[in-house]
Amino acid sequence: MITLGVDAGIDRFLRHVAIERGLAQNSLSAYRRDLTAYAQWLAERGIDDLAHVGPDTLSAYVADLASTDGERAPLAAASITRRASTVRGMHRYLFEEDLLEGYAGRGLRTPKKALRLPKALAVEEVEALLAHAGGDDPVGLRDRALLELLYGSGARVSEACSLDLDDLLLEGGRSDATNGAASEATQHALAAGGFLRVIGKGSKQRVIPYGSYAGAALAAYLVRARPAMVARGLGTPALFVGPRGGRLSRQSAWLVIRAAAERAGITREVSPHTLRHSFATHLLAGGADVRTVQELLGHSSVTTTQIYTQVTADTLREHYLTSHPRAT
Repeated sequence: MITLGVDAGIDRFLRHVAIERGLAQNSLSAYRRDLTAYAQWLAERGIDDLAHVGPDTLSAYVADLASTDGERAPLAAASITRRASTVRGMHRYLFEEDLLEGYAGRGLRTPKKALRLPKALAVEEVEALLAHAGGDDPVGLRDRALLELLYGSGARVSEACSLDLDDLLLEGGRSDATNGAASEATQHALAAGGFLRVIGKGSKQRVIPYGSYAGAALAAYLVRARPAMVARGLGTPALFVGPRGGRLSRQSAWLVIRAAAERAGITREVSPHTLRHSFATHLLAGGADVRTVQELLGHSSVTTTQIYTQVTADTLREHYLTSHPRAT
């Protein structure tokens, strides 16, 4: 009989998803957390060999995630589904590699994931947010450029923070905004809008457009703010930098948008991802087709993008019910 230690199986699977599937670091960390929790659950039941795990074991694991023992609340359906998917994926991989004789995930049932509609801002709220993005000081110019770009391109905050200067693409080629300075011709080109080269989930590269508002904010930041900020550091190709010249972190970007929302008087929670949701919702409301929005967002499946059509349909119905004399 084949035997395979729990830790050895987990290590083998994590190497597979990291190297062969090119999983992003954030996703890899999530996989590791899920499998560490799974290993702990098995250890509490005296199971140290994955060959001893069968369909009944995995069913008991999922049931335990959904239950409460008085010390913790049950996990949400989405979290249970994610953890079960990770564990099932590991068992499938080890079975297909002939490291296990049976596939324990066969027939495993998980709770249905509740449909969570993305929370988008109204156009007026976005305009208020961007109007309060920052002032004319270097940090304020950077903040405005960042938020204009997030809303103007639909990029994920991780994608925006990972951008380098060379990822700004203009008509006819690459930006010459080297070392944070831009020629006069490049400034005009930026202000007219252009394209971003971003690396999304799964290390997939895509090129997405941004408009004149984001372009003008970028040009102001590159000319009047970034050179002085970079001069305080060791030099970096990063597009967005902090006051000390290092690359801007996702956490800092989150604080930027939260502060702008507070200044704009927006009381509900706003995150960098809110601008991405708003970007997609407003595009569809303006007549863009789902496939186009899918490409812009970098979704691997159009099913992921179609959730935004539900948001748009709900908005249309609300307007109909409040506007038509015979709607109700």
